[in-house]
Amino acid sequence: MTSVKEFRIEEDATDDDLGRGSFVFTDDYSVFDWGKMPDQIPQKGASLCTMGAFNFELLESEGVPTHYRGVVENGDVVALADASHPPWEMAIDLTQVPDLPHEGREYDYDSYHEAAGENYLIPLEIVFRNRVPVGSSLRSRTDPADHGLAFDEWPDEAVDLAEPIVEFSTKYEEGDRYLERAEADAIAGKASIDDLESLAREVNRIVTEQADAAGLTHEDGKIECLYYQGEIRVGDVVGTFDENRFSYEGTQLSKEVLRQYHKRTQPDWVRAVDDAKAEAKAEDVADWKSLCEEAPEPLEESVLETASELYRSGANAYTDREFFDAPPLSSAIGAVRRL
Repeated sequence: MTSVKEFRIEEDATDDDLGRGSFVFTDDYSVFDWGKMPDQIPQKGASLCTMGAFNFELLESEGVPTHYRGVVENGDVVALADASHPPWEMAIDLTQVPDLPHEGREYDYDSYHEAAGENYLIPLEIVFRNRVPVGSSLRSRTDPADHGLAFDEWPDEAVDLAEPIVEFSTKYEEGDRYLERAEADAIAGKASIDDLESLAREVNRIVTEQADAAGLTHEDGKIECLYYQGEIRVGDVVGTFDENRFSYEGTQLSKEVLRQYHKRTQPDWVRAVDDAKAEAKAEDVADWKSLCEEAPEPLEESVLETASELYRSGANAYTDREFFDAPPLSSAIGAVRRL
C-alpha cells in the first residue's frame, strides 16, 4: 500500500458493505516523498502500530468513529491491552478506493466519485497545525493576518497558535497540493467539508491532550477519512511519529529528525529532489521521481539505532506504558541532539 506498510485484504469492500483487512507495519521509512529508503529502522514498525492502535482505542473511547478493529496476534484480533508483545499488524475495516484517472496533473475526481458510491476513501488529507515552525510551507503560502495573527510578517521563530489551523491537501495526486476550501469540498464528494474539519479538530484535541499528559508538545498532524453511508470515519493511522510532529523539551520527536539529518548530511540529494519536483510541476509531469538525478545514501548504524530509540522511547512515553525495551525518553532525545 505504501512505502512503509503493507496491506492485506481478507474481504473486499463493495458499494454497500465495508470489507476487512489489515495493515502490516514494516521497519522501512520514507522522507521527502521518496518512497522506501535504503535502510530499515529496527522496531519502527511495531512502535507505529502500537501508537496507532493506542490512539484509535483512545478515539473510540471518546466517541470518534474509526476503521480500527484491533491488533492481530497469532491470527486473532485483540485489543492492544491483550497483546503479549508490541504488535506490527492492525486489523481494519476496508472501504473502496476507485481509480483516479488523470492526464498530466489534471485529475478526474468526478470519475472517482461516480465509481465510489456511498462507500469510499475520501481523497484528501486533513492537516491540523498547533504551531507554525520556521520552514513550514504555511509561511510561503499565507500571511500571518490570514490566520488572525498580530504579525506583519512571519517571525524568525516558531509561532504557537491559540486556535489550530486546519487545511486540506490532495492525497492521490503525484505531487500533493494544498487546496482552497471550495476545491477541497468538491474533491470530498458526498462528505461534508465542515464535518471533516470538525472531526480533525476533535482528533487533534484528543492527541494533544494525550501528548500534554506525557510531557510532549503536539505540533501538527493529519488524518485521512472514509465515507460510509453518510458517516465519516477516521482511517489510515493516527497520531504516530510519522503522521504527526511532536517535540520534547524543544527537540523533535518525529520523522522530522530524519528529514533534517538528510538535509545536513545529504544536501545534494535533497536539492535534487526539490529540483525534480519543480521541473515536474513546470512540465506538467506527474512522476517527479523519474526526473531526479540523485539517490539517497544509506545511513550509519549509529544513526539508525538513535532513530530506533527515538521511536521506541517515544512510544513508551506517549502511551505511558512500557511496551518496548528502551531507554528513558530524555536519553533518547540526548542522542538525537548529538546527531
